[in-house]
Amino acid sequence: MTPQLAGILGIVALVVLIFLRIPVGISLIFVGFFGYVGIEGWARAATILGSTPFNIAGGYSLSVVPLFVLMGEVASASGMSSRLFTGARAVFGRMKGALAYATIGANAGFGAVCGSSVASAATMTRICVPEMQDHGYDDRLATGSVAAGGTLGILIPPSLILVIYAVIAQESVSRLFAAGLLPGIVLTVLYMLVVTVLVKIFPSFAPENPALSRSERFRQILGIWEFALLFGASVGGIYAGFFSPTEAAAIGAFLAIVIGFATGGLDYKKLISSILATLRTTAMLFMIILGAYVFSYFVVQARLPDALIEWIQSVGMGPLGLMLTLVLAYVILGCFLEGIGLVLITVPVFLPVVVASGFDPVWFGVIVVIVVEMGLINPPVGMNLFVIQAQLPNTPILAIYTGTLPFLIAPLVLIGILLAFPDLALFLPRLLFG
Repeated sequence: MTPQLAGILGIVALVVLIFLRIPVGISLIFVGFFGYVGIEGWARAATILGSTPFNIAGGYSLSVVPLFVLMGEVASASGMSSRLFTGARAVFGRMKGALAYATIGANAGFGAVCGSSVASAATMTRICVPEMQDHGYDDRLATGSVAAGGTLGILIPPSLILVIYAVIAQESVSRLFAAGLLPGIVLTVLYMLVVTVLVKIFPSFAPENPALSRSERFRQILGIWEFALLFGASVGGIYAGFFSPTEAAAIGAFLAIVIGFATGGLDYKKLISSILATLRTTAMLFMIILGAYVFSYFVVQARLPDALIEWIQSVGMGPLGLMLTLVLAYVILGCFLEGIGLVLITVPVFLPVVVASGFDPVWFGVIVVIVVEMGLINPPVGMNLFVIQAQLPNTPILAIYTGTLPFLIAPLVLIGILLAFPDLALFLPRLLFG
């Protein structure tokens, strides 16, 4: 059996294991280890499996993961997300569809301190959907705006997906965070444009928003100061060059705890609960990262990237054709695979091909995150859709599916913009870090 054939069979086996609901981390380790055994033998494979956990545990850059997760957990537990939605609602005033705009805006803000799309969708579903239903919003618009807005948590920094991509691609976390900011803002605006079109075409989807006095609106808008402070101190500190990503995450987590206790939204019971949730999430992510390392060693030994490069050269596919093909592949795979698993399976294979075709790996990281976002809200197995449905048992899953479909247009438009204007993602990293 040739190494390339072993690699292809390994990827097929990995997809099958994931479809069988075997945890992504376990699937990656299993396929990576036994695939390596098939190519290099037991002794070399055992050495890789034995040394990789120590290499990961000693990786300073990965310490950013539990700290940013803790910051998001504390922000959610202390009620900051609820105050953020209230402030965002006040910003949009009496505009038709104001609560849907506020939901997307609040998700963008929460993503700026959370970094997890699933956590954003879960938190904002509890806060935003009941409010919209009470005001007469159609379930399709309510759930669609929450599902789409929740995906902003993995594009607007800090982003756990960008951290994982940085580890796999051996790129700077700071540069990737900077690259994700402007596309994240543009995608927020595009999602809001989708809401505007929907309420124009279907006026019954959203009633008029009740009026607030000027003083009440001002008071509610001031309620978002907590998020402004957390984002400015953590991510803003990275952009200004004051902190490394790990230092910024530590400061952000500490500030979230201090603000939570100072405002009365956090107590010791909630803090312990947030720490335990952080431990569970971090353990899961580190198991997945361990599996990604083992799997990537197998992919390299199988020479899959080299074989893919040779095939692309043989068919004469240009750089634009390659990128469009990869985006289409990601969109199709995103219908069936979970986001982190999708990144870990594809990036070790696709990234060398992308770099060999002249694309910037930081720019490609933003593209990967956008298509992963699409997978999170892409029927039939978009994870955000099931997170929302689990918390809204009386809302049919079909209503969530149909409500989400119009929002898939926005990331496709953003991908087109990035293909035409790569500097949308590369301007800030170049400006801030040279």
